[in-house]
Amino acid sequence: MITSVNNPSVKNVIALRKKGKLRREQDVFLVEGPKMVAEIPDGYLKEMYISEEFDIEQHKMLLKGRAYELVSARVFREMSDTQSPQGVLAVVRQRHSTLEGLLAAQKSHILILEDVQDPGNLGTMFRTGEGAGVTGVVLSKGCVDLYNPKVIRSTMGSVYRVPFVYTEDLHKTIQRIKKSCKIYAAHLQGVYDYDKADYTDDSAILIGNESKGLTKETAEMADIWVKIPMQGRVESLNAAVAASILMYEVYRQRR
Repeated sequence: MITSVNNPSVKNVIALRKKGKLRREQDVFLVEGPKMVAEIPDGYLKEMYISEEFDIEQHKMLLKGRAYELVSARVFREMSDTQSPQGVLAVVRQRHSTLEGLLAAQKSHILILEDVQDPGNLGTMFRTGEGAGVTGVVLSKGCVDLYNPKVIRSTMGSVYRVPFVYTEDLHKTIQRIKKSCKIYAAHLQGVYDYDKADYTDDSAILIGNESKGLTKETAEMADIWVKIPMQGRVESLNAAVAASILMYEVYRQRR
């Protein structure tokens, strides 16, 4: 049993939890909890740690065929990113997709995100996107790190299954996507209500920053601006909620 936070492996896990740069350098990320660990795709598990308090008998199938390190409860709490650790944590290899791979789907349904900053919002978009059948997510370099532990928790496993790419040049990427897809921007000055547009062909939805929305330059690259009609005095919706409404409208029309 590992009983010291000065153990090199423990120190590395703690650093990976805190530093996105280190996660990129080692090409890994962290997941916690039986559900997230159970869903790790074959070949992507690198290391696994369990707390001495973890019920090994109850989770025999989870641990079957997987090597792991046992750590003391105190050390595990230092490694964990949650206030109530679930007793199992894993280091997972990152997945890599390409824009051309995202566009190769039989009928594209792409979510394009400009500078989305809130970890919970990004995780929710991935989780909802999987449910709505998105074929991929494109993220500007100004978006929060998808492999931030808070984002990973919010995806509830969708991070394993939804292809995505970060782009250094969002406008250049949008120009490429426009060759294959019609691009719809969620915008307060939208010409159409969101459910009046036709998403049955290859489509991409643009969602902007939580507080600022889409930049003028990015919004102008869209083919159509759409809006979500609202009552009361509400001016706009949470970015993840707006994205969810639009993604599910694409799914509804294609059904």
